[in-house]
Amino acid sequence: MRLRPCIDIHNGNVKQIVGGSLKDQDNFAKENFVSERDAGFYAQLYRDKDLYGGHIILLNPEGSEFYEADVAQARQALAKFPGGLQIGGGMNSENAKAFLDMGASHIIVTSYVFRNGQIHYDRLREMVRQIGKEHLVLDLSCRKWDGAYYVVTDRWQTFTEEVVNEELLNGLSGFCDEFLIHGVDAEGARQGMELPLVRLLGDFDGIPVTYAGGVSSFEDLELVRDLGKNRLDVTIGSALDLFGGTLHLDQVLEFMERSSGDV
Repeated sequence: MRLRPCIDIHNGNVKQIVGGSLKDQDNFAKENFVSERDAGFYAQLYRDKDLYGGHIILLNPEGSEFYEADVAQARQALAKFPGGLQIGGGMNSENAKAFLDMGASHIIVTSYVFRNGQIHYDRLREMVRQIGKEHLVLDLSCRKWDGAYYVVTDRWQTFTEEVVNEELLNGLSGFCDEFLIHGVDAEGARQGMELPLVRLLGDFDGIPVTYAGGVSSFEDLELVRDLGKNRLDVTIGSALDLFGGTLHLDQVLEFMERSSGDV
């Protein structure tokens, strides 16, 4: 179990938002925290703490008036921590290599692969051909509907027909190096985690999986450790002191170190 830090960028600023509130119209998102620091500050901090494998997420779509400002922030972060951070948000087979060249370790992909509600394996294979399986993270962030967790795309606004379950994880793990999975309706809501999802992911014994969404206390971290069988990595957003929350980064890292000794 490891902490995977994050840098979420929206409208040119590092932010923490309520995940289910994000809209392309008017570049809207309900904000929990807007940082006065730039993305480079966070990247340097993560590098100083030796926190590899975190992710940058660009929350504005390409074509938005803020997209280039988002990319400028990301470029700065990748320069501060080359090889240490993954990046997602609008990634496709045409731009992925450019972000690797900027210093990203992995490209995080959802919407390019999931089109019209289904997985397009031709696009998935093309992405693997362009950057290599070892540089690809599939984002299976999901929302609950009718008792199941469905992958959502287009910055978490569009439901697909694909259910996050063991069959999907096993089927896609041959194409990528890791999975990143936000419990979207818990993201930034400060109302608890998606516990059934955490349990489901903990039962998967394959490539690395990072869970994000609703972690706000050390009790939550204990649940992730136990339900995730100490092999599920975790991202903490608005609950972390870096983003206005009450969980101190160094204490979280101490918790992780203690937990790793319990394996």
